[in-house]
Amino acid sequence: MNSRFAMAAGGVGIVFLVTLAVAFALMPGPHTRADYLVIGAIATFISMFVLFFVLILGGVKGGQVFSKTRPPKKRRL
Repeated sequence: MNSRFAMAAGGVGIVFLVTLAVAFALMPGPHTRADYLVIGAIATFISMFVLFFVLILGGVKGGQVFSKTRPPKKRRL
């Protein structure tokens, strides 16, 4: 597995878990099934939003998360 992929996946996983913890702390109890659905949907939305910006803005290695840099092409004389 690519280390950059693992770093992006781990970061999104941490964002997901932190969002879950914050949402459970803010949502008054006792929790119903609908509360769990809403909390999971919010956590998923925020983690996918973070992943989108990491991929678009290139948070790792100069704009490339899942691809390697290509060597320059050789000129033919």
